[in-house]
Amino acid sequence: MSDSRLDSNVLAALREVMEGEYPVLLDAFLTDSEKRLQRLHIACDNGDVEQLRQAAHSFKGSCGNMGAVQLAELCRQLEELAGDGRLDGAAALIEGVEREFAIARILYRAERQRYAAPD
Repeated sequence: MSDSRLDSNVLAALREVMEGEYPVLLDAFLTDSEKRLQRLHIACDNGDVEQLRQAAHSFKGSCGNMGAVQLAELCRQLEELAGDGRLDGAAALIEGVEREFAIARILYRAERQRYAAPD
């Protein structure tokens, strides 16, 4: 994958390890990420900096494991902000996470199509 948003080395390693289950892994990541985005919104809306920090930390790790470099970086920034006990700018960062995830979703779906087993 030539797009700098996804680390092609990470994806290659995942393909090798997961073999035929690789498309399932991609689907699971996308579904899980939707839930993680919801948690970010809820924590921010509730003004709960610790929940926001934890949700951002967890999402960052998931993104890193899946090679979503820019998405992981945005989550790191959000985690740092919440870790400092601040919410100012959190909503804007979450919007950035959502935008980046929308792009990553398209790229992962294309990746899935490339490696999905024929019906």
